[in-house]
Amino acid sequence: MGKIVVTEFVSLDGVMEAPGGGENYKHGGWTFEINRGDEGDAFKLDEVREADAQLLGRVTYEGFAAAWPSFSDGVGFADKMNTMPKYVVSSTLKEADWNNSTILSGDVVEEVKKLKDEVDGTILVAGSAQLVQTLIEHDLVDELRLMVFPVVLGSGKRLFGETTDKKPFRLADSKLVGDGIAIQIYERA
Repeated sequence: MGKIVVTEFVSLDGVMEAPGGGENYKHGGWTFEINRGDEGDAFKLDEVREADAQLLGRVTYEGFAAAWPSFSDGVGFADKMNTMPKYVVSSTLKEADWNNSTILSGDVVEEVKKLKDEVDGTILVAGSAQLVQTLIEHDLVDELRLMVFPVVLGSGKRLFGETTDKKPFRLADSKLVGDGIAIQIYERA
């Protein structure tokens, strides 16, 4: 059975919008202003290397698909991003041209449950705010990996939306990297 792992760059005030730029957001690329350090970079590399598949919302998928195919980094990050299976949740996307991509267009909850049954290993979800909020609401997130950057952005898409009930997680690990970035790993309680 697959394990859904949500990985996010997030500000102190919970904003996760456009951490690498690419969207029409006034703080686009905000994570580049704070050094993750070698340990933070290694964390992200290891995370992608361990992933067996990616699950993405349409907006994040389109941004990744426009950028990643042209990257080559020499450490295997870009190669893994480009070759691993990708599943994009969308009711409007008709074609998914990025290598190894499949569109999930039915009921999100049912499609993700089927995906968890089919993929044996880690299914990594990055960005994809609306999708992540749906996954949390329906108790489909097994682990949250947050890189909390020491900045308050004041506006933008927030990682967490309202839920119908509380959603308990437990802190499994935490550490500081780079210029004060907190890596926090939570498992579903």
